[in-house]
Amino acid sequence: MREGLALSLRQDGAIPLHADLHCAPGEVLALVGPSGSGKTTLLRSIAGLHQPAQGSIHCDAEPWFDSARNLIVPTQQRRIGMVFQSFALFPHLDALHNIAAAMLDLPVAERQQRARRWLERMHLQGLEQRLPQQLSGGQQQRVAVARALAREPKILLLDEPFSAVDRATREALYYELAELREELRMPVILVTHDLDEATLLADRMCILNRGTILQTDTPDQLLRAPASAEVARLLGMRNLFSGTVREHGSDHTILEWQGQRLRIRKQERFATGERVAWAVPSTGVLLVNVNAGNLLALDNLVNVRVTRMLSLGEQFRVTLQAMNDQLTMNVPRHVAQRYAVTEGQTLEVRLRGDLVHLMPEAAAQA
Repeated sequence: MREGLALSLRQDGAIPLHADLHCAPGEVLALVGPSGSGKTTLLRSIAGLHQPAQGSIHCDAEPWFDSARNLIVPTQQRRIGMVFQSFALFPHLDALHNIAAAMLDLPVAERQQRARRWLERMHLQGLEQRLPQQLSGGQQQRVAVARALAREPKILLLDEPFSAVDRATREALYYELAELREELRMPVILVTHDLDEATLLADRMCILNRGTILQTDTPDQLLRAPASAEVARLLGMRNLFSGTVREHGSDHTILEWQGQRLRIRKQERFATGERVAWAVPSTGVLLVNVNAGNLLALDNLVNVRVTRMLSLGEQFRVTLQAMNDQLTMNVPRHVAQRYAVTEGQTLEVRLRGDLVHLMPEAAAQA
């Protein structure tokens, strides 16, 4: 049995589960998916707050749940640290005693000593006697994290922990969590609907939908090579289309899309003539610098019409009509101004074939 958290759960019905995962000590594993995808059910199962129909959960080889043996270890015996979106602090206890409440198995003096150490560690010195309502959102969340870690848990569970605070506070908490994880050798399970947050914090991401884990990998690999069109959609990939594989060359594949032949990186697991789903990230669609003459072997020129320009601070999200499909690209504001890009304009863009990824078409129709 491997160290860390390992689970295999199955459940039909209104709340389905079909999940296998492992989280190593010191690893942050993010559970990502839409509302109702099963993220919170998985987290509650690990915590002992939900009993799945079948399967097993082990932490450091210690069984917490095993349906075959009718084994269910109660929540209070699992040594879990859990941080909730709503902070869940005791409103009648000050910061010090909120943290000390996680260590009721220790003598009072040791409880308070440890609680003070955690207050210092979370940069909350001087706030020991403040009640939750006297603390800012970020301070309350730091107290919640300190309370979760004070009991020296075997695993840390984070349920949308940063969604109730403002962006500046959230980024400060990201930094502090990154510092903590370098010191703490325990599995960390993060439930979030925020892909940027998961990409920033997680070593690996589990993509869930309808209770099923569709793919688990590093954030970079998931974005580069989603296993299916469903995963690509759940990752927020906008440029997702259908096409036909026409041929495989020595170092490339020819993909036909809307009557145009695109030269892309070689992906010969798909047969010639096979219909496929394909995706390209927004970073793979670029304005053509007509003076540069720097087109690469896998660059493809596509004629488009600008249908929408959405201002997002220092960049525009530009929607392009390409035959019967819509492409999306992100253009820095100064570049859009230099090229005088405007809605209604017809222009040529460069589609990077080295970033095109093929997937089974059946998954696109699921």
